[in-house]
Amino acid sequence: MDIAMIGLGRMGANMAERLHRGGHRVIGVDPGEAARTAAAARGFEVSASIADTLAALPVPRVVWLMVPAGVVDQTLASLSPHLSEGDVVIDGGNSYYKDSMRRSEQLQGEDVTYIDCGTSGGVWGLQEGYSLMIGGDKAAVERIGAIFRTLAPGEDRGWAHVGPSGAGHFCKMVHNGIEYGMMQAYAEGFALMQHKTGFNLDLAQVAKAWQHGSVVRSWLLDLSADALGRNPQLDGIAPHVDDSGEGRWTVAEAIDLDVSAPVITLSLLERLRSREKNSFSDRLLAAMRNEFGGHAIKSP
Repeated sequence: MDIAMIGLGRMGANMAERLHRGGHRVIGVDPGEAARTAAAARGFEVSASIADTLAALPVPRVVWLMVPAGVVDQTLASLSPHLSEGDVVIDGGNSYYKDSMRRSEQLQGEDVTYIDCGTSGGVWGLQEGYSLMIGGDKAAVERIGAIFRTLAPGEDRGWAHVGPSGAGHFCKMVHNGIEYGMMQAYAEGFALMQHKTGFNLDLAQVAKAWQHGSVVRSWLLDLSADALGRNPQLDGIAPHVDDSGEGRWTVAEAIDLDVSAPVITLSLLERLRSREKNSFSDRLLAAMRNEFGGHAIKSP
């Protein structure tokens, strides 16, 4: 198939290369010269112009957006004048699912199909394939199914049309919320073992033992084992954990639906806590303990 990949960052460039390797014609689009130069070295076509790219593709066209959630509407505004009836636009980024529903309705009025595709796989997707959660018109998804089959780990696994517009990004949102909880559990468990100094545990060794046969084995554990093997004390890594926003959306949705999700919620709060270099709340706790019990206050 012929496809335009708009956004050639880490994910977009890797996905474009996987599609190119799979025999599809890919034109990668990015405003950054460095991104275009790096992408061109991978063997597929590159362009700085959305208009030129769409003009070069046969109609009806397939356009995949791999851009940050905050610039999707801006990108669609640049695309719209060049789209034609029957074109398909796929948003593979981490957009909020309600925004995807709105965008689908908006483009439907222009006879353009909008598909939201939650994409998981990170920097390993080029090698291992991507997990794809697809929302939108079923007929359109089937028509361009060769694209999803190429990006996925296998033709019949790792991808699914999960429902109508918004369903794909909703599933990816929940996926990321679960990811937050799993990562936090691993982090706390390994921290507990690291603090048991009397046993002098080799954490990489423990992680490797858990990789085979254990009920907690997973890809995240594999990555943890690799990281601990390279850097057992995690030297040079600041205790600052960012969040993509999807964990916040998951917690908000849980509240809206009256669903108890304490693990995901607390894992998000722990990420926020990691960014406090001089926690006011902790200092106030120390002050209160001193006030009611005379407990000593430590100087910074």
